[in-house]
Amino acid sequence: MKDAFVAVDWGTTNRRAYVIEDGAVFADQRDDMGILSVPAGGFPAEVAMLRERHGGLPLLLAGMIGSNRGWHDAGYVDAPASMADIAARLIHPEPDVAIVPGVRRDRDGRQDVMRGEEVQLLGAIAAGLAPADALLCQPGTHAKWAIMKAGALADFTTAMTGELFAMLKAHSLIGSEMAGAVDADDEFRKGVEASADRDLLSALFGVRAASVLGARAPGAAAAYVSGLLLGADCRARVAPDQTVHLLADGLLARLYSSAIALVGGKPIVVDSHASFVAGIVQIRELTS
Repeated sequence: MKDAFVAVDWGTTNRRAYVIEDGAVFADQRDDMGILSVPAGGFPAEVAMLRERHGGLPLLLAGMIGSNRGWHDAGYVDAPASMADIAARLIHPEPDVAIVPGVRRDRDGRQDVMRGEEVQLLGAIAAGLAPADALLCQPGTHAKWAIMKAGALADFTTAMTGELFAMLKAHSLIGSEMAGAVDADDEFRKGVEASADRDLLSALFGVRAASVLGARAPGAAAAYVSGLLLGADCRARVAPDQTVHLLADGLLARLYSSAIALVGGKPIVVDSHASFVAGIVQIRELTS
């Protein structure tokens, strides 16, 4: 395949490889071989297996593979960061293998980092899925909120929204109450509305009190807590009538779309996989 390469979005727990030629995806494969599943010293063999599986094509790797817990630390580009800035800082641990750096912000007394998300965020702009000046949100364990200006990643904030929900469910006093499914239902919306009081810590203990006093139906607390957390997250980032381009699908798209709308924003769902492909293709073109 002439001018073909394999782009790999290599995260902490999952990995997705795309075979790309002339900007089009010919095949993709997802597995659970995230960086935490690779044994110590096992990255060279794993990378060799990837290349063999895909006919020896060049690899362009993004995500946690380039972290200090991955194969090689690819460092960070300072925000504001354009696609050209990122492409100029690729590292090459082996011939025909490159790793994309992350992006950091370290000013005004606040530090933040991302690794992997920058490809999707800038890719959404490159693909025309979001305007050059926009607020983008990429939900997840650590939700990313990115301010894009003139097509560059100008600034961003990370919120531990998903991780906090998981910690509360597994380790907190209210964890036993957090049974039942989570969706953008009435209990979720009640949680988002309750977040308007801006007293998250008290509201979380109120989950326990509501259970003890029989004020909430069994199985409803998980959706309510999710609404509290997402509501608090969105209220801190979204201005009234502000459009938010949301790089998500499935449940996360439903939850964040509902929360953004309830706090007064205007959500637009963007295809995160198409954004990644557009971003990684542009990086490849800038370095070919």
